[in-house]
Amino acid sequence: MAASSHFPGQTWSSQPCVDHVAQGFSSRPAAQDAFEAGRQHTQQPIVTGTSILGIRYKDGVMMAADTLASYGSLARFMDVRRLHEVSPNTLLGASGDMSDFQFIQHELQKVMIRESNAADGHTLSPSQVYAYLSRYMYQRRSKVDPLWNSFVVGGIDQSTGAPFLGYVDLLGTTYESTTIATGFGLHLAQPLLRKAVEGREDELDESQARRILEDCMKVLFYRDARSINRFQIATINNAGISISEPFSAPTSWGFAEGLRGYGPQTQ
Repeated sequence: MAASSHFPGQTWSSQPCVDHVAQGFSSRPAAQDAFEAGRQHTQQPIVTGTSILGIRYKDGVMMAADTLASYGSLARFMDVRRLHEVSPNTLLGASGDMSDFQFIQHELQKVMIRESNAADGHTLSPSQVYAYLSRYMYQRRSKVDPLWNSFVVGGIDQSTGAPFLGYVDLLGTTYESTTIATGFGLHLAQPLLRKAVEGREDELDESQARRILEDCMKVLFYRDARSINRFQIATINNAGISISEPFSAPTSWGFAEGLRGYGPQTQ
């Protein structure tokens, strides 16, 4: 006759409990296993930034990004800077998860410190930073633990003076172009950038390039629910990198009265 267990409706069995056996032969104490349960791969981005825009013009590269970091659909953090100076000649812009962006900033800082400690007078070029990022992102993707970001790398090669603009995403996908957009800007701003820039890269001056980016950022503010009308513009040329303080461009919502579904209008 089987003896009664401490739990109503159950009886002791001659078979040992699988959980107890697993615990008994575990190489880690139970307390450590409890902590391990919290160490998991990121399943989806939480606090995110939206589009980064980048274009080439005759004197260098120009990039733009707003300063919003959204917590899901909530416009939570209004002053997050998503343009990062990697070196005096290389700039990085990031869309996607902001904690992963902070992580890659630390990784790049370690790379730059190692280069500096070598004391050989060599500074990584934008294309070399781009190559490092592409390998790193692909390696993380291969471990099924990607960094949930899309990066735009821009800069000037100090040895040749040639401008550089490239794209890297969480899958390790890479390409170089004279116009690049990430996030929702890939759908809304990229066609505008191509029309305004492609074929004119050697003609556009700084003021024209800035006006193109401001116009595209306004479009994104109107149409992208994860964007705000507060952004930065960075310029990379032979004089170095200049990142503006956040500013707001004037906008108007008067045209919305003519949109179907806006306000009381139903027809």
